[in-house]
Amino acid sequence: MRVGVIALQGDFPEHAYALRRAAEELSVEVDVVPVKRPHHLRDLDALVLTGGESTTIGMLLKRTGLLGHLRDHLSSGVPTLGTCAGAILMAKEVRDAVVGPTSQPVLGVMDISVVRNAFGRQRDSFEADIDVEGIGKVRGVFIRAPAIVKVWGGAAPLAHVQHPRAGRVIVLAQQGPLIASAFHPELSSTDIHRHLLVLAKK
Repeated sequence: MRVGVIALQGDFPEHAYALRRAAEELSVEVDVVPVKRPHHLRDLDALVLTGGESTTIGMLLKRTGLLGHLRDHLSSGVPTLGTCAGAILMAKEVRDAVVGPTSQPVLGVMDISVVRNAFGRQRDSFEADIDVEGIGKVRGVFIRAPAIVKVWGGAAPLAHVQHPRAGRVIVLAQQGPLIASAFHPELSSTDIHRHLLVLAKK
């Protein structure tokens, strides 16, 4: 199985490590491919959009010619996990908690609305135990995290978190083979990466 990880910015090595561990736990072989150019998308069974700074990643996707190719790739049904900034890029609606609507480049492939910096800035980062539908309890690491504030169409919430300021918000959603995570699963466990690989095996 070939799994690509967008490696323009963010924690590519952590995702690669989580994918290899998840593959071992599922007894499958995985070749992790760093994706930096459109031709790196060929013959992938699954894909990960890393965290980082969503505006910067979007601009780099556009500059490298990846944005349109990646949108087509995800729309074709390739199982994909977007974490933090990756989830923002996958959303059809994006706004910032402070500045409001944004004009950043996005893929717009999931029926979700995302608010950037929903829990505050870097100093407001936190961890929480999350009950994920179909998976169980997962430790979520939220670093300057977004929140999924609305789902519609084919998207469905898989997990929520109760926050003193943001209230009860969705932090994990799925639409077919596409998964959007507001937290960083690669920093705590292999549960979400295993879920991605299982989708890719179907």
